[in-house]
Amino acid sequence: MDNQSRLSKEIEKSREEMVTMSRQYGRTSQFVIQASQRLDELLNQYQNS
Repeated sequence: MDNQSRLSKEIEKSREEMVTMSRQYGRTSQFVIQASQRLDELLNQYQNS
């Protein structure tokens, strides 16, 4: 599996986790903010690869 495919799968998983946490804890929760930052990192990696 190439790097972009791997990143794409990680991005989708991270996005799903963030949405789930958002529903559970609210959008301003520290958990959701951290998940959002992780997703941002993955998206930047994908864009730069």
